Amino acid sequence: MTSNRLGFDFYNRDVLEVAPELVGLTLVRAFDNDVVQRFIITEVEAYRGVEDLACHASKGRTSRTEVMYQQGGLVYVYLIYGMYWMLNIVTGEPNNPQAILIRGLESCYGPGRLTKKLSIGKEFYGENLSTSTRLWVEKSKKIPIIETAPRIGVDYAGDDWASKPWRFFIKGTY
Repeated sequence: MTSNRLGFDFYNRDVLEVAPELVGLTLVRAFDNDVVQRFIITEVEAYRGVEDLACHASKGRTSRTEVMYQQGGLVYVYLIYGMYWMLNIVTGEPNNPQAILIRGLESCYGPGRLTKKLSIGKEFYGENLSTSTRLWVEKSKKIPIIETAPRIGVDYAGDDWASKPWRFFIKGTY
């Protein structure tokens, strides 16, 4: 692998610490044909535990959300609208379900588009980003200027949760 790969300690923190730090880092995808592609993470959203009504864990522990109750650094993927896989990174301590939705990559915007581009589906559920040979995150040399905004598409959670500024994205770099 690479010495730039982020380890367990990076992910084993609160989602609101990890999410803004993830923006500007490099998502690496190694394919079966030995092609390796690197993309700067440009946009993410944080989902924070059972109290966050926009978080899947707020509905309880299920087979779908089980990975969110594990250690930080694992992949949580789920299907929406029967056609789009959503790539999430679990953060925090076990039994404190938190995850970060990857919304955008450099030159690829939209969570469904990026999983299609990276050929990521249900087989990535539970993947350990610290040890995986096909998906991981690396440090980056660029330091992004981060902007925050409310999360997208979570009006069902009520005004308080929908208005939380837990979407983080690159405004620029320096």
